Amino acid sequence: MCGIFAYVNHLVERDRNYIINTLLTGLSRLEYRGYDSAGIACDGDGENQIKELTIDYSKIFIVHVGIAHTRWATHGVPTEFNSHPHRSDPTAQFTVVHNGIITNYKELRLVLQKFGYVFESDTDTECIAKLAKYFYDTQKKVTGNTMTFPALVKAVCKELDGAFALLFKSSHYPQEIVAAKRGSPLLIGVKSSKQLKIDFLEVGDDQIPHVDKDDLDPVDTPAIIRTRSRSFIGDNGVVLPIEYILASDASAIIEHTKKVIMLEDDDVAHIAEGDLHIHRIRRNDEMPTLRPIQTLEAELAQIQKGKYAHFMSKEIFEQPESVINTMRGRLNFDDYTVTLGGLRSQLTNIRRSRRIIFSACGTSFHSCLAVKSTFSELCEMPISVELSSSFLDEKLPVFRDDVCVFLSQSGETKDTLLALQYCKERGALCVGVTNTVGSSISRETHCGVHINAGPEISVASTKAYTSQFIALTLIALQISSNSARVQARRNEIIDGLYKLTDDIKKTLALDQQLKQIAIENYKNAQNFILLGRGYQSATCLEGALKIKEVTYIHAEGILAGELKHGPLALIDESMPMILVMTKDRHYGVQLCINLGYRKCVETSDCAGWETTRNLFRNRQVIAS
Repeated sequence: MCGIFAYVNHLVERDRNYIINTLLTGLSRLEYRGYDSAGIACDGDGENQIKELTIDYSKIFIVHVGIAHTRWATHGVPTEFNSHPHRSDPTAQFTVVHNGIITNYKELRLVLQKFGYVFESDTDTECIAKLAKYFYDTQKKVTGNTMTFPALVKAVCKELDGAFALLFKSSHYPQEIVAAKRGSPLLIGVKSSKQLKIDFLEVGDDQIPHVDKDDLDPVDTPAIIRTRSRSFIGDNGVVLPIEYILASDASAIIEHTKKVIMLEDDDVAHIAEGDLHIHRIRRNDEMPTLRPIQTLEAELAQIQKGKYAHFMSKEIFEQPESVINTMRGRLNFDDYTVTLGGLRSQLTNIRRSRRIIFSACGTSFHSCLAVKSTFSELCEMPISVELSSSFLDEKLPVFRDDVCVFLSQSGETKDTLLALQYCKERGALCVGVTNTVGSSISRETHCGVHINAGPEISVASTKAYTSQFIALTLIALQISSNSARVQARRNEIIDGLYKLTDDIKKTLALDQQLKQIAIENYKNAQNFILLGRGYQSATCLEGALKIKEVTYIHAEGILAGELKHGPLALIDESMPMILVMTKDRHYGVQLCINLGYRKCVETSDCAGWETTRNLFRNRQVIAS
C-alpha cells in the first residue's frame, strides 16, 4: 500500500517553500500507508533542471503542479532509485506516482526494452512513465501531432493490468496534471475563496476537448443546469483562483478543504488552466455520469496530535470517546434496543440467511475473531471468519443465501475488495463495516455500518479495533433482537457496553504502571508470547501484532489451550509471557496453567485481582 498526493494552485500566489511544505505535510498524513521511502516532484528554476539540492524556496508561482508519494516497498527494495516519483527518461519528460500493483509490468518492461528504453529501477511504476513517453513519441512521429494529456493517459491505462491510482506530470503539458484510478482510492479536494457554483461534475465524452478560455462567452440559456457542469469555470467564463488537492485519503485533504470529489474506477481527471474535467478510460453505460461534490465531516483537530507526542498515543487515549461515538444514536440502554440505519433495509434478509462469513485482514481480522462467539451465541447460525488474503486462494464456496461481512478501517484494503467482488459475483448479500465514508467497500456493498471512530493516522491500528468490535457487537445485537431465547444474554451484553467507557478509562490510568514494568523487566526482550482463551484469544493475537508493528520484536499470540500441544517447547526462563485473564468461564482453566517461570505478566480484571496476586507473588499482575 502506498500514498499519493498532489497540490495544484491556479491564479493563487504560492512560493516554493509553501508548495514543498504542503506536499510533505500531505505525505505525513498518508504515512500509515507506507513510510519506507518517499519523494516529491515540483517545477525547477531552469528548463534543464532535473535535480538540484540548492534551490530558491522564495520563488513565487501563480500556477504550479506538484506531486508526491510515500510507499511500502513491493517491487524493489527501499532505495533512492526505487522511490517515486518515477521518470520516463533522464530529462523527466513524464513523471508518475502510483499506488497499486501492475500485474503485467514484466511484459511491458520487456517490450519497452526492445524499443531501447533503459530502466533505472526495479519497480512496476517506471513502466508507466516510459509507456507514456512511448505513446507520445509514436503519435508525434506517425502523425506529426501530439495527443491531449488525458487521451495519452487513457492510452497508457488501457495497457495496464492490475490496480492503480496514478498522477501524471509532464514537461510537454506544463501546468497540467492527469489522475487515473482503477482499484485504488483517489479523491480530489477543491479549494476556492469563491463559493462553488456547482454541486455535481459531469463526466465528459472522449470527444470533448479542453475548453479554451476564448470560447467561454456567456449564453442566454446554458445547456447545463447551474448545479451541474463539466467544469469549474466561473460566471461569464472567468477562471476562478482555485486550488486542487489530490490524495489517496481524505485525511490529507481535510486541512485544506472539505469539498471533495471521489473518483470512480476507470475515471481520468484532467486539471488544466484551473479547470477540472473528468473522462472515462472505457465507456460504461451503467456507471453514473455525475460525480457529486461531497462535504467531509471530519474536523482538522482530529488529524492533529495535540498534546500527544505520537498519533498512536493520541488514538489510544481517544478510545473512551471513540467507543461512545460508535454507539451514539444506535444503542438505547433504557429499553435495550439497537438501531443501525445502514442495515435496516436488509435486516430481514440477514436474519433469513444460511450463514455469516466475515472477511478481513490484519487488525480487522482479529476484531472479527473477537466477536465470532458472540455471533454464534446470539444469532444461532454458522459463523465463519476468513482471511481476505487467502479467500480467493481457497475458492471458498459462497451461495446466494449467505451474508458476507467485509471489514476494513480504510475501506480500501485490496485483498478485502477482491474477496468482496468474489462474493458479489456469487450472489451473496454483502455488508461493509468501515471507518471511511465513501470508501470503495462502503460503495460496493449492499448495506453497511460506519464505525465512527474518527480518522486514524497511526500505522498501528488502536481505536479502530475497539470500534470495530463494538460495531460488530451491535450488528449481532440487532440481528438477535427478535429472538426470545437469547434476550437475557443480549441484555447482559448491553449492560456491559454501558460500563465500557469507564472500564477503558480505568485501564488507560495504568499507563505509567505498565511503562515502568516494561522498562524494568522487558527493555532488552527479543521475543514475547501472549496467552489467552475464549474471548481473549483474539486479544492475544492483536497484542502480538501490535508488539511486532511498534517494536519490531518477535511476538506470538497463542490460544492457551494449545500451549501443551507444541508451543510449550519455546518457553524457558528467558521467555517473557503475557497471560490475559478475565473473570469468565475460562478463568479457572487459566489459573491451572503451571508455568513455573518468573518472567510473566498476568492481566486480570478487578474481580480476579486478589486471587491472581496471591497465586503469582513473583510476577507482575495488572488489574483493570
